[in-house]
Amino acid sequence: MLFETVVVGADGSASAAEAVQHAIDLVRMSGGRLHIVSAYQSQGLRVAGGDEAARSLDSGELADSVLADLSSRARSAGVEVTIHGKAGAPADAICEVATEVGADLIVVGNKGMKGVRRVLGSVPNSVAHQAPCSVLIAATT
Repeated sequence: MLFETVVVGADGSASAAEAVQHAIDLVRMSGGRLHIVSAYQSQGLRVAGGDEAARSLDSGELADSVLADLSSRARSAGVEVTIHGKAGAPADAICEVATEVGADLIVVGNKGMKGVRRVLGSVPNSVAHQAPCSVLIAATT
């Protein structure tokens, strides 16, 4: 099965950049379309959002900067890309975009999949439990 519509989450970390590179490579092979999602929290949501919110970017401007950089990398690799800056928790934003675009695959890095964060909840773990499609948790740490 080729994954024609791939969604990847990005937060500006090295782990997320590596996950984006995995997604770029997959889409380049399939000739599909890549959607890069960056979630951000306003200060009001940050307090209410707890630990999940702490791992998202804290402003739309910062999310836009991350998205601009990563989409430029995708375009340089010959991949058709759409960017999505969304307010909210990262896992929720990634899954919302995946549903909206009819994604075949979500790619996330494995950051947070070990130790206490795995027990308390991580973005990859949350995505895996609520995704509307297949999920690839890339080894990025």
